[in-house]
Amino acid sequence: MISKGLFSPLLIISISFLHYASFASASSSINEQEKLEAESLLKWKTSLENETQSLLSSWSPSKTPCKYWVGIGCSSNGSSIITHINLTSMGLTGTLNHFNFTSFPNLYSLDLHDNSLHGNIPPHIANLSGLAILNLGSNKFSGKITHRVGDLVKLEVLILSKNLLSGPAPYFLGNLTNLSILNLGNNHLSGSIPVEIGRLRNLTELRLNLNMLNGSIPASLGDLLSLQVLSLYGNNLSGFLPKEINKLTNLRLFFLSNNSISGLLPENICHGVILEDFCASNNRFWGTVPKGLKNCTSLTRLRLDRNNLIGNISEDFGIYPKLDYVDLSYNNFHGEVSPNWGKCQLLTSLKISDNQITGKILPEIGESSLLHVLDLSSNNLEGEIPKELGNLKSLYNLTLSRNNLSGNIPLEIGTLPDLSYLDLSGNNLSGSIPKKIGDCSSMLYLNLSNNDFHGEIPAEIGNLEWLQVALDLSRNSLSGEIPWQVGKLIKLEILDLSHNQLTGSIPSSFDEMLSLRLVDLSYNQLEGPIPDNKVFQEAAVLGNNLGLCGNFTGLKICLPSPLKNKKNRTNIAILITIPFLGSLIILSMIMGFLYVVRKRRRNTGSEMRHSNHGNLFSVWSYDGKLVYEDIREATENFDAKYCIGIGGTGSVYKAKLSTGQIVAVKKLHPSQYAELKDQKAFVSEIQALTKIRHRNIVKLHGFCSHAQESFLVYEYLERGSLAKILKNEEDAKELDWIKRIDFVKGVANALCYMHYDSIPSIIHRDISSNNILLDAKYEAHVSDFGTARLVKVDSSNCTVLAGTYGYIAPEFAYTMKVTKKCDVYSFGIVTLEIFMGHHPGELICSLSSSSSLSSSETSSSLPSSPHEMLLRNVLDNRLPSPTPKVAEEVVAIIKMAFTCIDANPQVRPTMQHVCQELSTPRQTLSEPFDEVTLGKLLNVNEIV
Repeated sequence: MISKGLFSPLLIISISFLHYASFASASSSINEQEKLEAESLLKWKTSLENETQSLLSSWSPSKTPCKYWVGIGCSSNGSSIITHINLTSMGLTGTLNHFNFTSFPNLYSLDLHDNSLHGNIPPHIANLSGLAILNLGSNKFSGKITHRVGDLVKLEVLILSKNLLSGPAPYFLGNLTNLSILNLGNNHLSGSIPVEIGRLRNLTELRLNLNMLNGSIPASLGDLLSLQVLSLYGNNLSGFLPKEINKLTNLRLFFLSNNSISGLLPENICHGVILEDFCASNNRFWGTVPKGLKNCTSLTRLRLDRNNLIGNISEDFGIYPKLDYVDLSYNNFHGEVSPNWGKCQLLTSLKISDNQITGKILPEIGESSLLHVLDLSSNNLEGEIPKELGNLKSLYNLTLSRNNLSGNIPLEIGTLPDLSYLDLSGNNLSGSIPKKIGDCSSMLYLNLSNNDFHGEIPAEIGNLEWLQVALDLSRNSLSGEIPWQVGKLIKLEILDLSHNQLTGSIPSSFDEMLSLRLVDLSYNQLEGPIPDNKVFQEAAVLGNNLGLCGNFTGLKICLPSPLKNKKNRTNIAILITIPFLGSLIILSMIMGFLYVVRKRRRNTGSEMRHSNHGNLFSVWSYDGKLVYEDIREATENFDAKYCIGIGGTGSVYKAKLSTGQIVAVKKLHPSQYAELKDQKAFVSEIQALTKIRHRNIVKLHGFCSHAQESFLVYEYLERGSLAKILKNEEDAKELDWIKRIDFVKGVANALCYMHYDSIPSIIHRDISSNNILLDAKYEAHVSDFGTARLVKVDSSNCTVLAGTYGYIAPEFAYTMKVTKKCDVYSFGIVTLEIFMGHHPGELICSLSSSSSLSSSETSSSLPSSPHEMLLRNVLDNRLPSPTPKVAEEVVAIIKMAFTCIDANPQVRPTMQHVCQELSTPRQTLSEPFDEVTLGKLLNVNEIV
């Protein structure tokens, strides 16, 4: 028996021993768990593709995961238990098949989004019993979503967006009642929206956009009373909106665009005055606009375009102090343009085209000083254009075409520094064309056709040096001669001066307009020879003039004018002979001087050439004296006969150097190198670009930065540009479907390299069919991959320098900034172009109310419902129908291209994701290729 005196010390010793044993046991358990977690992660690392394992170089057995491993987070209580794994945007490639989820019972967050992980989502992911956050978005996961995800009952955030997941939308997600965020957008999910989602009463964000969901929206979504974001756009949803949607009074963002939903808009859509963004465009809504929207002062963005809405537009909308963007186009609104729009001080885009609006354009519109886009076209507006529009100093696009406007063009229009798109066609405007138009230095497109302008064409139009898309002054009452200054518009592609009263001859300056692809000078009183220009010889419309002559079908051959008499011939002979002899003497003196100089340079040059085995580019000095002279000699001082193209920043020449090497030389326009503010930065950046090596990027050999002129020297690719090949029927036929598929993949690889593998990253800025060249094997090579961002990047005209019209992303109109997503948009346009055989502007115009292309470029042959158009009728008809296997590739690529031209840059995929899509094996088409419609492809995206 133990005495009372001994009990207390022994008890203390016993308790202490037990506590120590317990601690030792727990410590041992922690060490074992830490070891198990580390081993599991290392095993998964070895399963990744070899080139990506180096991205996890810090994962070493000799280092503690919690302290040294990238992307690993541990509990805050001092233990080494892993609770967070965050490997976002690491560029990882592999699967989750070898990830031992059982080893991580305490994992709270697993975030692997924006990588290149593929395969199925493994069922044993359900072993992460404590997981609250799972983000696998922006990868290449495919197959159905495993039903075991429904066992992760503690999940609060589930993001699987931007993958290749297919099958029915998972009903079992209704078990995850703790979810606050559910994002399954941008996949291939089908079927109806599960009614079980209505059980997720804690949801604040639900995104099911950009899938293939069909059927009606279930009434159970009305039970999600905490919902702040509901995104369902870009599906095949139909039927009426359930009345239960009116219960969602906490919505901030509500996206329904690009479906087939009908009926009335929800009445209580802005009940709590917290709604910020409501997009319901391209549906079948009818009736009037809900009264709640009139007083919804929280709105920042509103899109109701392309529906069947009615009502008085001047009464149904109010003043929105936060509104940035509104599009009400293509409806049946009547009434007048309310002065309230001018009181929306943050408004950047106001589009109310194609309605039944009457009355005048009120001067109060000029109070919305941040306005970038004003489109009131195709209405019944009358009266004069208010001079107060001259107060809109940020205006980029002014479209007032197809109305009943009258009077003169206000002189104040010429004071708008950023105006790039001006369309006043199809009105009753009169007077003369103001000279001030020539001050709009950023102008890309000018259409004043179908009015009653008279007088002469102002010579100042020749000052619009960036005018590229079109100059259309047709169907007016213009008279006098065509000013020679119009020939200064060397970037212009379309010129239409037809149906006027112009006299005299066509200016010889038109010889230099090498970018022209369409000219119409018909129905005038012109006479004399036509210019020595390819478009005038092959594609001009010149009929019904007074006396034009030249080598053109329907025109008489030009004859030399006979001299009137012998005296005239004698006088002319004297006038010619004397200056000729004087010039000959001066020329002989100059040639003698140049011979001495050139001989010295050649002696020096031959030594340098010999020492470098004929590779001139490795011995360039900063002003490139040696190569400068060699190139000038090879091109005969840049003679036009060596010119193979003209772009926005320079002209390109083919040069065969003294070594026998053939190169393409891009000579910058004088206005470019003259305004370079930092020659040192220009040189260092070009030198960085010369180090880029990629099979799908044209090699930049080097540059010459001379005191008088500067040029870049590229490798020469014999087949030329994609634009050139598509215009030639024989070349286009050689470019078969398989070559076109490979071409798209090559361009995607080049852009992905520039965006993500180049250090620093490069944004091309000017992806177009003119800037992608093909070699002898028809492989794509992106050219001009740095020039645009090197020249005048800080100027007010940077929007012009950053792209070719027709390929420019629409957000330019609002931000004037270039991002990687701008390249993605341009890539999408080029992809559609190569499969259609021509620029897709006509198609996009028929699908979108905000297309930048003019109505003169659209075709009335398109069906009233372009969504019903068959894909095969859009493809290049110069090629035979693709085989079934090739057809699968074509459908998938065009579907992807439509996602690339999404109006919202955030929705567009990255070039990494595009490359992943292009390398994914194609599934067999669910229907015959001949029955695939554009609607089934367009529903994956939202086109503005």
